[in-house]
Amino acid sequence: MKMSTRTLLTLVTLLATFSQAAFAIVYPLPAANSRLIGENIQITIPADNKLPLESFAAEYQMGLSNLMEANPGVDPFLPKPGSTLTIPRQLILPDTPREGIIINSAEMRLYYYPKGGKSVIVLPIGIGQLGKDTPTDWVTTVQRKKAGPTWTPTAKMREEYAADGVILPPVVPAGPDNPMGLYALYVGRLYAIHGTNVNFGVGLRVSHGCVRLRDDDIKYLFDSVPVGTRVQFINEPVKVTIEPNGARYLEVHQPLSTNKQEQQSSKPLPIKLSAGLSAVINDLSVNPREVEAAINARSGMPVKVSY
Repeated sequence: MKMSTRTLLTLVTLLATFSQAAFAIVYPLPAANSRLIGENIQITIPADNKLPLESFAAEYQMGLSNLMEANPGVDPFLPKPGSTLTIPRQLILPDTPREGIIINSAEMRLYYYPKGGKSVIVLPIGIGQLGKDTPTDWVTTVQRKKAGPTWTPTAKMREEYAADGVILPPVVPAGPDNPMGLYALYVGRLYAIHGTNVNFGVGLRVSHGCVRLRDDDIKYLFDSVPVGTRVQFINEPVKVTIEPNGARYLEVHQPLSTNKQEQQSSKPLPIKLSAGLSAVINDLSVNPREVEAAINARSGMPVKVSY
């Protein structure tokens, strides 16, 4: 079949984009009394763009949900050529110990603090589907690691796949077609941090409860994270920080739905503020209009809410 020059160039561009290596975003650790890191960047979608939003998410080390929160109305299948896309690289660190791995399901990000280091590595993740949720309040450790993991689906999983016309073997062998990907860090009898054979699931609720990463990201963790490393799972859709200069920032993500009614509702889920969060944003130095705007926008990006 004869292929036009334009089609050939488009195909080459697609392959180059999806095969390029992704590199972990490494942030220098701020002072102990600061939690604000990084800066947002903006890019322009090429005028001849034919690529889905996932390709830009992979290129800039984001999950699909991160880009969609920061760019409301963007077409995930074909971002508008010539439009501006915000890459949300400014973050508020979770209010947790700066140790080991922190998995925040609400923002679909994994934070890794190398022992004795002065940096934090931030990686996008995919998490469990509704009803097969990733843990959200659990402290454990990396108990073992395995290159080339196999996957042993449960009887219920095989039934679910069979209903879609896919017959799974009792054990799926290691390899590129394995949903576990090429590497796995096991954090308990039922859960693992592992790769994937479908990169579009990073930044979405797609797994049976495990945490999924792109190939280069799980390879980095496999090579860098020792067995015994602390792992903490949290569900923190709202993060706040009071910076050393007194400025207060609020970062709001869309909360995870907890039932089918919430999942199917067209109304935004309510934002629940803990007593600690409320104390920070109800201070006299805070502009309530900015707080309301940040909660309504749910951009997943830190917003300065103090005067």
